[in-house]
Amino acid sequence: MLFDKETYVQRRATLREKVGSGLIILLGNNNAPCNYPANAYTFRQDSSFLYFTGQDRESLAFVLDCDSGREWLLGDDIDIEDIIWTGFVPSVADLAADCGISGSAPYGKLKELVADARKQGRQVHFLPPYRHDHMILLADMLGIHPLSTRDAASLPLIKAVVDMRSVKSDAEIAEIERAMTIGYQMHTAAMKACRPDVTEKSIEGIMEGIAMGQGAKVSFSSIVSMHGEIFHGNPSLTPLEPGRLLLVDAGAETVNNYCSDNTRTMPVSGRFTTMQRDIYSIVEACHDLVIEKARPGMKWLDMHLDVCRLMTSKLIDLGLMKGNVEDAVQAGAHAMFLQHGLGHMMGMDVHDMEGLGQIYVGFDDEVSPSTQFGTNCLRCGRRLQPGFVLTDEPGIYFIPALIDKWKSEKMHMDFLNYETIEKYRDFGGIRIEDDILITPTGCRVLGADIIPYHPSDLEDYMSNTSH
Repeated sequence: MLFDKETYVQRRATLREKVGSGLIILLGNNNAPCNYPANAYTFRQDSSFLYFTGQDRESLAFVLDCDSGREWLLGDDIDIEDIIWTGFVPSVADLAADCGISGSAPYGKLKELVADARKQGRQVHFLPPYRHDHMILLADMLGIHPLSTRDAASLPLIKAVVDMRSVKSDAEIAEIERAMTIGYQMHTAAMKACRPDVTEKSIEGIMEGIAMGQGAKVSFSSIVSMHGEIFHGNPSLTPLEPGRLLLVDAGAETVNNYCSDNTRTMPVSGRFTTMQRDIYSIVEACHDLVIEKARPGMKWLDMHLDVCRLMTSKLIDLGLMKGNVEDAVQAGAHAMFLQHGLGHMMGMDVHDMEGLGQIYVGFDDEVSPSTQFGTNCLRCGRRLQPGFVLTDEPGIYFIPALIDKWKSEKMHMDFLNYETIEKYRDFGGIRIEDDILITPTGCRVLGADIIPYHPSDLEDYMSNTSH
């Protein structure tokens, strides 16, 4: 377990208080077969189960009776045949004792506890399932269709978990910082490897090896691509080409399951062209505006729109846009260049708690999601609080299909200079991303060392082979 027993005891006590009544079920993950039953994907425990129990073994469940206060860790002990293959594994009773759970029982007890609660007309609280084995289990216990289980999830439990996990403790921040250190090593190694004729895939492999060598893993599938305009561009065996940009979006997840998430965009030839530097400098200014302005009480939606205004102003200076800045942003014309949100919450999940429902994680009664193209992809809009960890990731992208579509539809003709935009058709995309902690007075960038991102610093780092 990452934290001491008392941390988990207190978290569960707070959860019980917030939910109030009924039976809470938190399902740990099972092994997931890859291409045949005995060949499983690398195991990853459910983040909320980890948050409240600290237990990283597969095929466990936690049950909390909010009314009586009784708790159970449920799971089946392994037998001698399992031990031959996997080695010794502590008993479920020992795991329960380690995290301060008073009761333990075989996994079959789960159906009995749920059935008893339903007979008494009590609410059974569970989080939205994202794995089909859990959907089937819940459907079987609750008598509903498996595809209805997400809609049947408990809103009080969702809101309680989001409320608790959104604010990171000092110990959690320390673990995120450890992920940042690994992420720094990954990204700077990518910068050193970036040169013509090296493949995107080889750079991905270098980064993943750095994470694995420290008992960690990547926090999501690495994005390594000369086509930075494709947000989730998978690395290929294509050799890097002189004169192009390479966008690398990657992060580490520590052995204790806390994440980092950074993006850097670098010139394959080692030096930015004038056109590349002009666009890069705009993204750099937008990135730095967040570090300067983000603070408690500010709505993240407002921070996003401030970035859009600055970007629009500078794109007007370059001749890519025209007209009034405020009118252009209100109309959504800037989304020709920025089609995603400014950033997302981060923690045990790289998109923290996204599986619980983004509307509950990033929005509330005060701030609702936008329906406008581009801004509708903003994953968080709510007011910031000390202890929030978010990504700061503005970008500028030239997407040929979007250029053609909007141009043919005569979209935002008052704000977009299509003749100039056409000159950037094959430009690609630029994103700069760091992870920030909201402090009582502002924010700070996480990580003992900041991955080079100012254009001259980045060029110098790539050219200096002594690192």
